[in-house]
Amino acid sequence: MLGRSVSPVFVGREEQLASLSEVFDEARKGAATAVLLGGEAGVGKTRLVQRFVEQAARDGARVLYGGCVELSTEGLAYAPFTAALRQLVREQGPGQVAALLPEGAERDLARLLPEFGEPSGDGETDAGRARLFEQFLTLLERLADNRPTILLIEDIHWADRSSRDLIAFLSRNLRTPQVLIVMTYRSDDLHRQHPLRPVLAELGRVDGVYRLDLPRLTRDEVAQQMAGILGNAPEYPTVQKVYDRSEGIPLFVEALLDSGADSVVPQSMQDLILGAVERLPEETQRVLRMAAAGGTRVGHALLAAVSGLSDIELETALRPAIAGNVLQIADNRAYVFRHALIREAVHEELLPGEHQRLHARYAEEISRDRALVPPGRAAVELAHHWYGARDDLWALVSAWEAARKSSRAFAYTEAIPLLERVLMLWDRVPDAAERIGADHTAVLERASEAAQAGGELDRGIKFVKAALSQLDETREPDRVAKLIVRWAGFKVDKGKTCVLDDLRHALRLVPEPTLDRVEVVMTISRHLMLSGDLDEGFALVEEGLRLARELGDKCLEGDLLLNQALGHSIAGETEATLATNMDALALGHQEGSGRLITRAIGNNIDALNELGRWQEALDLSEEGWRLSKKYGRLRVSGLFVLNNRAETLEAIGRWDEAIETVERALNLGPTLRKRHHLLRVRADVALGRGDLALVESILAEIGVLKERPEDFVQDITNSTRLRIGWHLSRGEPDQALAVAERVLARPAQSPKAMLGWRLLSLLKSVCDASEGTEPARARTVRKQAAEVASRLKVSGPVAEAYRLSYSGDFDAAAAAWERLSRPHNQAKALLRAAALSARSGDREGAASRLAVAAPLAAALRAAPLIGEIEALSRRVGVGSHQQEGSELLTPRELEVLRLVALGRTNRDIASELFISAKTVSVHVSNILAKLGVTTRGEAAAAAHRLSLLTR
Repeated sequence: MLGRSVSPVFVGREEQLASLSEVFDEARKGAATAVLLGGEAGVGKTRLVQRFVEQAARDGARVLYGGCVELSTEGLAYAPFTAALRQLVREQGPGQVAALLPEGAERDLARLLPEFGEPSGDGETDAGRARLFEQFLTLLERLADNRPTILLIEDIHWADRSSRDLIAFLSRNLRTPQVLIVMTYRSDDLHRQHPLRPVLAELGRVDGVYRLDLPRLTRDEVAQQMAGILGNAPEYPTVQKVYDRSEGIPLFVEALLDSGADSVVPQSMQDLILGAVERLPEETQRVLRMAAAGGTRVGHALLAAVSGLSDIELETALRPAIAGNVLQIADNRAYVFRHALIREAVHEELLPGEHQRLHARYAEEISRDRALVPPGRAAVELAHHWYGARDDLWALVSAWEAARKSSRAFAYTEAIPLLERVLMLWDRVPDAAERIGADHTAVLERASEAAQAGGELDRGIKFVKAALSQLDETREPDRVAKLIVRWAGFKVDKGKTCVLDDLRHALRLVPEPTLDRVEVVMTISRHLMLSGDLDEGFALVEEGLRLARELGDKCLEGDLLLNQALGHSIAGETEATLATNMDALALGHQEGSGRLITRAIGNNIDALNELGRWQEALDLSEEGWRLSKKYGRLRVSGLFVLNNRAETLEAIGRWDEAIETVERALNLGPTLRKRHHLLRVRADVALGRGDLALVESILAEIGVLKERPEDFVQDITNSTRLRIGWHLSRGEPDQALAVAERVLARPAQSPKAMLGWRLLSLLKSVCDASEGTEPARARTVRKQAAEVASRLKVSGPVAEAYRLSYSGDFDAAAAAWERLSRPHNQAKALLRAAALSARSGDREGAASRLAVAAPLAAALRAAPLIGEIEALSRRVGVGSHQQEGSELLTPRELEVLRLVALGRTNRDIASELFISAKTVSVHVSNILAKLGVTTRGEAAAAAHRLSLLTR
């Protein structure tokens, strides 16, 4: 029921409403996924989106409602998604909703709604969380199969970490037509450290995500709003006074008019908001204060229990608040404050004693009957209210329970502040350990586990340090060892080095042949393999395998086999790598371990790529992605699979697909180390296409330009190769030579055959380029490189092709690269062979090689290589046949070029041609490369010069 203070006229938002409708039209075509609507508190975000979804619903759309509440920051995980899911269950029933999901998938949703039965309990918390995200994605996709669907999430500035992660996941991965997520947030709440700021920045770079800012009303629009409320046109002085005091915020305009147009204007925002409340009957105000303590939304039964009023007495007390539009009636007999600012202002008016008593009443009533709050919310509601009541004992007990429930729902970052509250209250509760059945150190251990799972590295380190300070390694060595291993993992994820000493210490703490020792052996052996310490790594793997088999732990045995395969891979024993991975894969299938299955597949994608069996590698990557989805490991093994797929695509010259794969993986939120792996693949493509600014930014991000120390030999080798290539592309052979000298001065080089020969072939190019200016240094580098080459194996056809390039047999290398379907390497080898032919006077031989290399480079849009081929062609007097522009460009590219010449943006072109903005970007890049220009303006000029747009 609306009071008179709300204008019946929809004022000043026609443009934003039209924008929302346009985005929804794009979503119907699959070109848009989400809208982020920002604005100050009270500026009218809720009314705008309500008008939009009402219009969409009239047109046949399904609208799911989810709102974030301030309580979310204290552990109420997935609040908006739980609300939307509850609405869907209420409308369709749990059975019909479950039918939309894969068989058994409803058990993942049971963590949020008990209507779906018993939650899954596989113990793989990362996997369960990823699977929960996938089920929401699948649910939205299935809902959209037969009807346009809008998911409305309001107030995401209050969203918990898990909700923010799920919002980001859906925004990045939702590509099904007919689905749109609309989200609102208070822009004035986003201080510099607000956790939503990086999420907004990230989503702003995602194709298909739109941002709208809702401005304040102009003076004329305020006048229209006032006229709608008053029923007549207000006088100019009154309009000016209201406009000056409200500053164009609709909520404040309403409050000013509600206090009387001729009355003294309240001097503060709180007075302004509370004006309507203070004119209500005293009993109504008293009950509103009780309701404010319960949150923005409170159920009728709960409020009746807390207030001690009968149903009729409660309804009578609240009726004036509803008539005055301070409170509104929601579904399921709940009351909602019309605006969160109103609830905040009323709550702040509570006296200290009143504040504690009301929160205690809520806690007591919810403890007595948990059905008074929506399913799944009792634990966190109790934690909130007992803490508000300043009851240390029950605040601690309820926070422990709420943390446990949050962890079960994979809401690890919501569990952390609850566990921190337990730690803060610990000394105030004498029998805390007996109350929760865990000692103080166990709470710290649980907090460190939650921090590790939630990616809160700094907090995790703090918890681990505190836990270690309370343990005596002579009395509880196994607990200390586990914490040290976890601490080492935090360090690696943060890009730190030198953790091997920590792991060795952990290993010394568990000398007995137990599973605790095997777990430490598994971690340290993998680290040793990655660091290139193969002898010790293999020895520990053998010990771990023996113990795992004696103790009957097949999963640990499989993990150790995968470490053994990793060692074979780094040692250049690719066939042994494949065979060992297959043994681990067999154990994974035998034990039903998704972790083993997906890790083994990811490893074999890399091995197949090194053997030149790229089609098998790509086919296996598709299977690996499917199984990562099945086992809920998209963000763990799935990222590994995508990285290795991207490396394969880059190698065979399918660069646009490689870029798309990298971006897809980056959208899944990889850890820092996995992100660096992906960025190196992206840098390889950028280097091939001459995008040196992007290469520089990537090298800066991963720390290469500042020579950040790294432990793992593969990372060192790949980073070195990229930096050398960057210097060569910038025309800085002396600096490239300096990098080569530094890497060769290291005590050991990577024994991995493919990586080693790839780097050596590049070092030959560096020496050739530096021969004229630094002959002595170049000779020294050649000698050092030869020593490395003498120790390297040739593990397959790819390593052999790089070896041929290093040895200078470029024609043989080009033939090998052609057999391997690696066009960029083939073209580079042909260019080097052509240069040798030209120097020997064989101009015809040079021309024939360049004729093959040129189209390979053009197809890749490898601008630097194209330039080198054209330069050598001119030097040997070979004319390059240029196609007419209209023959060179496809019909679609001509359409795009025509719109580029008109000054249209990629988004404009996408809208007009009914394609995605990303596809437009690819077309524009192709056009620039084919026309031999670098900017859109140059392309437009070339189009007119060549009369391409008149044909």
